[in-house]
Amino acid sequence: MNESLFMIFRVLTVLSVALLVVGIVKPEWICFGQKQPGRPTIIAVALSLLVIGLSGVGAIQPAGKNNVEAVKPGNVLSETVYPVSATGRCEPGTKPGGAGASNDEKTSTGIRYMVKTPANYNASLAHPLLMVYAPAQTNQYESEDFVHLTQEATAAGFIVAYADHRTMTPKAIEELAEIPGLIEQKWCIDKKRIFLTGHSDGGTAAMAIAFINGTKHIPAAIVPSAAGIRGEDLKAYQCPNPLPVMIMHSSQDTHFPGYGKEAIQWWAACNGCDTAGLVKDADGCVTYKSCTNNVATRYCEGTGTHSEWPGYNRAIIDFFRSGQDVH
Repeated sequence: MNESLFMIFRVLTVLSVALLVVGIVKPEWICFGQKQPGRPTIIAVALSLLVIGLSGVGAIQPAGKNNVEAVKPGNVLSETVYPVSATGRCEPGTKPGGAGASNDEKTSTGIRYMVKTPANYNASLAHPLLMVYAPAQTNQYESEDFVHLTQEATAAGFIVAYADHRTMTPKAIEELAEIPGLIEQKWCIDKKRIFLTGHSDGGTAAMAIAFINGTKHIPAAIVPSAAGIRGEDLKAYQCPNPLPVMIMHSSQDTHFPGYGKEAIQWWAACNGCDTAGLVKDADGCVTYKSCTNNVATRYCEGTGTHSEWPGYNRAIIDFFRSGQDVH
């Protein structure tokens, strides 16, 4: 149906151009019954038809091999520069996952997720994995559009994955925590370099996976954003081993007000950090000092609303890269 309309608008465009030329050069050729419209009338009609035709052609694209959806800039797959000294390797033929975008992955419980590799993905080299968990009522595609981490992550050599949202329950968190392991079965992933992030419920999932028994061994570092976990909630859990953590939360977050400050205090204590003399840097982030095993511990406070991604993408990638050797 769209293709038929497309052809109609194309024909209308061609006819309007012909009418315009005739109206300018030989207006006497145009007549309707006994009436002969003047040159201005013919030109006006031709221009109107031309606008209609061009508008229709632009609005309707025919189906076919050239009908490719435009990729948003932040979602473009980048090539990476693999280090000459890369040590982690996978045996040839053992990982069936291909290069590029794999959008139709699904867990045994039905959670859909997609995997994006560097454009020049090398299946024999072990990659860090950046796992992104989605905010409430958001699927994998909407989550990618929300955070725009794909381009920078793949340029830095990460494989990045986005999962659909699940309502936050202990069971759902355990199911979401299974996804990195499923990805490792198909793509060449370094199990010691699995990094978690996400916003709102996604941030809650990223943080919870890091301290819940049975899943806390998974992440090498976490960067939760606008997570719905209070300091009072965390008191019920034992500290995991020292872990690099960067918490992002807004001072204007009225949905989870003050949760980020409460959470970072718990993590700083778990990481054995010195909490004296903290100073914000130019990005509004505070870095704790003298933490156990020198694990990076940061709190970044923004000024947006709860529904806004803080946008510290370069800082997130740098934080994960700096923490690759600490776990």
